[in-house]
Amino acid sequence: MSGEGDLIARLRGLATHPAARSLLDDAAVLPAPLGRDLVLTHDMLVAGVHFLPDCPAGDVAWKLLAVNLSDLAAKGATPIGVLMGYGLTGDTAWDAAFVDGLARALAHFDVPLLGGDTVAQPKGDARVLGLTAIGQALAGGAPDRRGAKPGDHLWVTGPIGDAGLGLRIALGEIEGPRRLLKAYRLPMPRLAFGRTIAPHVSAMADVSDGLLIDARRIADASGLAVTIDLATVPLSDEARTLGLAPLTAATAGDDYQLLFASSSAEIERIAAEQRVPIACVGRFDQGSGLTIVDNGGPVALPTSLGWEHGA
Repeated sequence: MSGEGDLIARLRGLATHPAARSLLDDAAVLPAPLGRDLVLTHDMLVAGVHFLPDCPAGDVAWKLLAVNLSDLAAKGATPIGVLMGYGLTGDTAWDAAFVDGLARALAHFDVPLLGGDTVAQPKGDARVLGLTAIGQALAGGAPDRRGAKPGDHLWVTGPIGDAGLGLRIALGEIEGPRRLLKAYRLPMPRLAFGRTIAPHVSAMADVSDGLLIDARRIADASGLAVTIDLATVPLSDEARTLGLAPLTAATAGDDYQLLFASSSAEIERIAAEQRVPIACVGRFDQGSGLTIVDNGGPVALPTSLGWEHGA
């Protein structure tokens, strides 16, 4: 078990309220009056871990908001507002650019900043930012990562792997179109699609750490086995041009696409109506663990299925 996984396992004993979903989901769902549930999620960004130190401050602000809204999208929730925790490093110009970028992001997604806290960081520490997003969903309507059923298909919105290529472009490892760099720095949470398909899925998450690891988390939480066919992983034309292998795409992370289990025939109709590209990439069955195939042929599991803190 990774350092992150060990810590979460220890915390699970404290998270006994039903709203915590045994810490097996990406958001807490708290029943509220008037037929709505409150959905709460919190993500952090650390310089050198989640964004490069030379990343524009405005782009960091966008990503901080977007990754949290992506968790709400995976619960079919509508954002109500956000609370932010901000580490001050003494760089007032960076702070000002961050606020400008946050203003643009909040306006784009029509989400208010409700409050938060600021703290001074020790000199030389990596910048640390945190944000709590609060949303609302129909009572009982927020999909649970523990809800996948045997026979459900595994679907993902696409493309997968563009953000990983964008990171390589940002690092100067490869050259590529700006759209891939934007996929890494400026993710777009699929809020509208998440709300529409929520009644038709049995489990849903977003692809934050990698398609393989996030699919395995759904399977583990649901007590099932999942099989993924690499031949069906959706890649963009730019990714294919750059020779991105589906296995590499499926472990890259930072895509913030929606990953969901469903047996409903409505999924493809809704996707077509909203012009959201989706792909059926696997299936859930009785058993446990993750199996990978490529056009039906077995593929060995890679050493790393995706990103894990402390691994």
